[in-house]
Amino acid sequence: MSEIMPEAVVCIPSFRRPEGLKKTLASLAAQKADFPFAVVVVDNDGAGQQGLAVARAFFAENDMAGLALVEPTQGNCYAINTAFRTARQSYPSAQWFLMIDGDEAASPVWLGQMVSAAKSFDADIVGGPVNREFDAPASRAVLSHPLFGSIEAPTGPVDQIHGSGNCLISRRVFETLPKPEFDVRFNFLGGGDMDFFTRCRKAGFKFAWNANALIIEYVPESRMAPRWIMERSLRTGIINYSIDRARRPGLKGGLLLAAKNAVSLCLSLFRAVSALLKTGSLLPATHPPLMSVGRVMASLGITLTPYKAPANKS
Repeated sequence: MSEIMPEAVVCIPSFRRPEGLKKTLASLAAQKADFPFAVVVVDNDGAGQQGLAVARAFFAENDMAGLALVEPTQGNCYAINTAFRTARQSYPSAQWFLMIDGDEAASPVWLGQMVSAAKSFDADIVGGPVNREFDAPASRAVLSHPLFGSIEAPTGPVDQIHGSGNCLISRRVFETLPKPEFDVRFNFLGGGDMDFFTRCRKAGFKFAWNANALIIEYVPESRMAPRWIMERSLRTGIINYSIDRARRPGLKGGLLLAAKNAVSLCLSLFRAVSALLKTGSLLPATHPPLMSVGRVMASLGITLTPYKAPANKS
């Protein structure tokens, strides 16, 4: 166990992005926080373990308290759960557990701002904006696509946040939520964070937003391709339906959601036309109907597994 008594722990799930992880760790080393904190890195690549090597080297070379370990079972939710569990057990003094992805960088005031918001608004969970920086020049169609937009909201209480790429969760949440882990059914689809925060809202936990706690996500050129973007739109619909279905089980729930899917399909056509007129680009206009199609796919048991990576070949 570490000798320091951190008030907060930053958790980083990592999978085959060593250069991105270096940027993430460097941004944490530059934090202007007036309280002690620690970092936990979980490498989800049991074979290659590049993230483990990067994290251990960084902790050895820099004055930063941290732990690095491997979660050998592939799956984003497995890595996240291991990170939060390790952080809670290894640093019992910590009351705040934050998460940042291994392809992101935090602004210097990020950590301080997140903890400040939790205290100021007596919030159990805090979110903040994620802006994108593209590795290659982005077209107007990409820049105007909803998937790459950042939430613009004033600092203060909110009903719920949805993403874990910039979040703070209090120890109280993990200790009192009936199922205090990300659901591993979302391992390869994504959406485990949205499901987790939805359950937190239903359990009565308080949410807040801090517009000053900025994080930058670095978007590789591969994720700017129309095919990837359109598949992401489908996946968003699949995730939304999956969460709805978990909340509305049984025949009655299925019938209600079938009606919701039908309405969604009809409305999506009008939203597509509106997006086309607003942006002048076809790609953003595909987002509403593809999300609706994704909902229908999920209702038929069809899913996508974008986060299921092939095994490294020796």
